[in-house]
Amino acid sequence: MNTFLKYLGVALVLAGVCLLVVYEFVPTNILLVAALVLEFCGILAYILINRRLR
Repeated sequence: MNTFLKYLGVALVLAGVCLLVVYEFVPTNILLVAALVLEFCGILAYILINRRLR
């Protein structure tokens, strides 16, 4: 379980990047906002979870 938690932040950032790729083909502001939220939460989760697991 700890191995999955360790990479949860990275998975969220990659999901945000995927939304940015979709935005190139279907430009809507909702995709930009969702990508921003996913990337911000992913970076925050990566920092906090890895700090706590040490």
